[in-house]
Amino acid sequence: MKIDILTLFPDMFEGVFSESILKRAIDLKKVEINLVNFRDYTKDPHNKVDDTPYGGGAGMVLTCQPIFDCVKDLKTDDSKVILLTPRGEVYKQDMAYNLTHEKHLILICGHYEGFDERIRSICDMEISIGDYILTGGEIPAMALVDSITRLLPGVITEESYIEDSFSSNLLDYPTYTKPRVYEGMEVPEVLLSGDHKKIEEYRYNESLRITKEKRPDLLDK
Repeated sequence: MKIDILTLFPDMFEGVFSESILKRAIDLKKVEINLVNFRDYTKDPHNKVDDTPYGGGAGMVLTCQPIFDCVKDLKTDDSKVILLTPRGEVYKQDMAYNLTHEKHLILICGHYEGFDERIRSICDMEISIGDYILTGGEIPAMALVDSITRLLPGVITEESYIEDSFSSNLLDYPTYTKPRVYEGMEVPEVLLSGDHKKIEEYRYNESLRITKEKRPDLLDK
């Protein structure tokens, strides 16, 4: 998979993509990630990519030209262009799975007060990572790249993600490791029994219990 990220602040991604599983996925060539500063595409003599909003109001609005030209330069028949915006569909695990089937993603990170509305016309979908406002689309882009990349074949073992929280509209069951007792808190006996059927039942019931307590809205789905 190839992912192009359009951003005014490419240095924000340096630590995220140079550590842990994402770095390994890049090294193994499971994913190619390119950071593209769309300021490089501006035709403004002062190197601007934003301007004041028509009708007045606070802040600056990203202009069409540099983003349009950048997308045109990168886009192929296999590309899906995604705008990261609070107006988008709220991101879910099933969306991450669906996006793993794409060959090329182009993620557009906003900044400042927002986008010129006409930029939406060159996007295939709009995504929000939640009902809150960030200073820009860089952190949402990191979240998408991480959640998608870990699902690509060969990045991590299938067993590691097949029972993730949200995969079956249930939150994950509790997990434990050594020591068996820590500060008076014991590992549940069933996990030490070696009875795989009982362990499976315990984990399912715990997932159900935790989901009822923490996220009952998931059970409605």
